[in-house]
Amino acid sequence: MRTKAIIGFLLASLAQPALAAASPELIGLERQLNSLVGSRAGEYGIAALDLRDGTSVSVNGETPFPMASTVKVAIAATYLSQVDHGRRKLDDMIAGRSAAKLMELMITRSDNVATDQLLANLGGPATVQTWLTFNGMTGIRMDRTIAQLLRDRRNLYDSQDVATPLAMVTMLRKIDSGNVLGSSSRAVLLELMSRCMTGTHRIRALLPPGTRVEDKTGTLNGVTNSIGFITMPDGRRVAVAVFARGGTERQRGIAEAARAIYDRFAANVHTSFTALIPAR
Repeated sequence: MRTKAIIGFLLASLAQPALAAASPELIGLERQLNSLVGSRAGEYGIAALDLRDGTSVSVNGETPFPMASTVKVAIAATYLSQVDHGRRKLDDMIAGRSAAKLMELMITRSDNVATDQLLANLGGPATVQTWLTFNGMTGIRMDRTIAQLLRDRRNLYDSQDVATPLAMVTMLRKIDSGNVLGSSSRAVLLELMSRCMTGTHRIRALLPPGTRVEDKTGTLNGVTNSIGFITMPDGRRVAVAVFARGGTERQRGIAEAARAIYDRFAANVHTSFTALIPAR
């Protein structure tokens, strides 16, 4: 199963991603993001996708980055999909705690022990990779448990346990659409992401007070990530993935990128509204 998953990932990396180019109206944002990350040390990968109209933008969107704990969203979604199909329940007891409790610790606190306990119950990383592949989520590769990931020697350009920013926002879109999760499971996952305690200095940091964010962070030595959903003033939601490796002040870089994305997509609301006002 692992060999098939790896082959599938390599083949998928040769395909042209559906969201490779910025939408024409977001060329200015693409330039702004390129300028923002170009002025910082290290390397950034950014993707943002409007879940209502499909407009998108990316910087290094096809470049694989280590996922770190952002993969926990995929683990949670895999478990919840099995709940949807009656194979598992949220009140199933695993290592003395309910699956619901393990999932809460995994998403809101990024608890690594809880993650690996839930993952072991699923059957390990291969089960998550199978779920990703089955649902057409190419460009994401999961190889190891969290304990293995932390124990193994690795570098900033590790080829295992990686995802491209475009692949990650595609996964978020599919989770949001309801096609891979039932409505109840989707609500469970988004509610947990809305209570993420580890991301206050990343996507959330520079957004206007009261902005709804559902996110998940990932952190390794030299790697700082954040993925999730930002709700615009008119209720539209934008899927965002920002990966950063090397350099310094990566959290600040993620926060600035998220604010630039928010400002541009929120401006689209004003532009669309203005266009509806008849000339006098």
